[in-house]
Parts: sequence; structure tokens; C-alpha cells
Amino acid sequence: MHYHPNIVGAVIALGVLASISSTIYWMLHPPTTASERAATATERDVDEIIGSVIIVFSKEIHSEHMLSLAVRLARRERAELMAAYIIEVPLTLPLDAEMTVEHREALGVLQVAESIGRKNNVEIKTDISVARNVADGVLELAKRKDAHLIVVGSYREGKYAGAPMARSIEVIAAKANCDVLIGIQGNKGKILPPPVIAKKRGESARPVEPAPE
Repeated sequence: MHYHPNIVGAVIALGVLASISSTIYWMLHPPTTASERAATATERDVDEIIGSVIIVFSKEIHSEHMLSLAVRLARRERAELMAAYIIEVPLTLPLDAEMTVEHREALGVLQVAESIGRKNNVEIKTDISVARNVADGVLELAKRKDAHLIVVGSYREGKYAGAPMARSIEVIAAKANCDVLIGIQGNKGKILPPPVIAKKRGESARPVEPAPE
């Protein structure tokens, strides 16, 4: 059987074209490495995880230096952000006891959080909860609000500055049904600078409001 030279030439040309096309495609779409695949999977997981964020405050948990980071995270991921203050009620008092001083302190902290959110075009919802201990209050609130991430700042117990974490944060991290981000300021760190201004006698320290980015 004889083939026309034109037909044979066309077949060879098509073969060469297919080979060149596949080579160019391979060059433009090289096989991804394991690290690239892991990074892509992580980005996808973050998109699914970051839905609602709660940043926690209490008498001993000071998360002011985490506010700016939480706001940026919520803005970038378009996540809901809540600033929550947990008032710990002593066992000597009923759970519904009036705690005027503590409530006033909570309002002050949350007002600053709202102000920082407005300056960065992020709406921050606020919540004041009472509990027998901070950890239980945080876990209950996170469960009730279906939180995807809990942000907790450095914890200073008593006068011992060398112990930044205490039992409450350990319990929160161990029992939370979502991720927990714990921010502890280093002596020379720049990512979490202390956003507090000098306080007058009888007043609580307040964070400096960061400029919008």
C-alpha cells in the first residue's frame, strides 16, 4: 500500500506539532513540588477555617497588643471579629452579682477595641460575659458563637513577670474546639508592640489606636 507524500508529510507535521505543544505546556505548567502542594492545601484550609474570630480580655488576660493583628486578620480574611471581656465572679458571690468596677473596666476595653476596628474599616462586635473562671467563660462563648479562632494575649499572674502563661490559657488551648492563637510579647519584638499609653492615677491603661493601613 502506498501513501500519498502529502498525507505522510501532514501526519509527520501533526506529530511534531503535538510534541512541541506538549513540551511548551510542560514548561509552562511544571509538576508542583510537595512543598508547593502543601502550601496550596494550607491556604485552602485557612480560607475554610477563618470564619469568626474572638479576641479575649479579662482582668489578667491582656490582649491589647493582639488587637491590631486580629483586625488585620479579620479584614484580610473577611472574617467576623468579636472582642470579648470575661468577668470572673468569685465563689463568695452569686453568679449574677453586680460587679460595677469590673463591668466599667470591661466597657472601657471594648470601646477601645471598637474604635480601633472603625479606624481600620472592620466592624468589631463586643461581648461581656461572667463566669466562675476565665477559661470556662471563653470556652462557653466560643462554643456559643461557633468561633473558628480564639486570640489570647499575654497573661501575667501576680507580680511574677517571668510567667506569661497560666492555667487559664493552658485550659483554653487544650479544650477549645477551634484553633487558639496565643500572643506573648518578647522583650525586643516588633510584631506585637505594646499599644498602651501612660495611665493616670486610678485609671486603667489603654491601648494606642493604630493608624489605618
